[in-house]
Amino acid sequence: MNLSKKLGLTLVAAALITAYGCGKKEEPKKAEAPKAEEAVVVKIGHAGPLTGGIAHLGKDDENGARLAVEEANAKKLRIGGKLVRFELMSEDDQADPKMGPTIAQKFVDAKVAGVAGHLNSGVTIPASAVYNQAGIPMISGSATNPKLTEQGFKNVFRTVGRDDQQGPAVAQYLASQKIKKVAIADDATAYGEGLANEVEKTLKAAGVQVVAREKTNDKATDFKAILTKIKGKNPDAVFYGGMDATGGPMIKQARELGIKAMFSFGDGACTDEMAKLAGAAAEGLICSQAGLPASAASKEFNDAFKAKFGDVKQYAPFFYDAVNLMIAAMQKADSTDPAKYLPELQKISYKGATGTIEFDEKGDRKNAEITIFTLKNGKVEPIAVVQGGKSLGFEEFLKAAAPAPAAAPATPPAAPATPSAPAPEAPKK
Repeated sequence: MNLSKKLGLTLVAAALITAYGCGKKEEPKKAEAPKAEEAVVVKIGHAGPLTGGIAHLGKDDENGARLAVEEANAKKLRIGGKLVRFELMSEDDQADPKMGPTIAQKFVDAKVAGVAGHLNSGVTIPASAVYNQAGIPMISGSATNPKLTEQGFKNVFRTVGRDDQQGPAVAQYLASQKIKKVAIADDATAYGEGLANEVEKTLKAAGVQVVAREKTNDKATDFKAILTKIKGKNPDAVFYGGMDATGGPMIKQARELGIKAMFSFGDGACTDEMAKLAGAAAEGLICSQAGLPASAASKEFNDAFKAKFGDVKQYAPFFYDAVNLMIAAMQKADSTDPAKYLPELQKISYKGATGTIEFDEKGDRKNAEITIFTLKNGKVEPIAVVQGGKSLGFEEFLKAAAPAPAAAPATPPAAPATPSAPAPEAPKK
């Protein structure tokens, strides 16, 4: 074979190899899997004291809000035709009134759709002005000072009662115990002073003598000076408006000074923490909460919360409801835009963990309950519920609030008729 023929055959072979890829067939390309729908992130703010003496209460509230967010995300809700994913943005306001507006502006800048907070009235009131200016709905599960909802803001709500409901309730209970002389002290905060004022008004109206009115502050640790003054007045009872971080040491020091008077507190010191701070000195104290106790919250909430975070400290169910109220209003409005869902929030009727929630024109919860507790064996236990000015024993209240059992049928159901022959099946298309 001459050279030209060899060269020709080589070129033909190379062309065949190139054309057929060494005899391998080209694999067909697989279709790409459709991309998962990306959810729209909707931020919800929570603010409360996450550090300091009452951090246990702030963290409890945060956990209630977080549980609501996680449960909503598990449902894969669609609002405005889009899949949404809620994200909790939680901030530490340190129970400091100066931090309230700062945290509120941080939420505004982050474009949160709503805020569950704050815990303390003294922080919530100044923060609420910022939320009002931005048009962001805010629901507190614990701020009880009447001023919060007396400002005329249409975007501010609370899921608990007010101090002008709570104060009279605990004062009425004290008066019912045949108390004749009471000494009153407060921590000079918007919450503590406001509540103490309401207690004083009701006691005086009931003919109970207020023999002393003393002040301390929410960072104090030594109460011997004011307690010595109180001891000199020999009261039958002492009421303190303040939080458990100061209420616990106060009652402990009072017993050390030999003060035997009944001690009573508002919701800020109506916690099991009192027993940890005061030991045996806390036994028998009386206190109130602006709402039903956690034990009366729905079983679904309590089971879910305990499995994830342990026992409820106090107001977690009310912050859980606060978040769920906003989400329910968004669903009704089919929008996460605060301006669009706010009107739905104002007129909502929602069955929450703490019962049916509706708001009046001020943003206060309608028919809010106030619960009276005593501390027994290191735990606060409910003993009475006050609603609409009427008081019921706690067990009696639960029975009255329980749904009526379904009525039995008047006559036994008729026996089933003999089945007739089945109709002929329609021909399949």
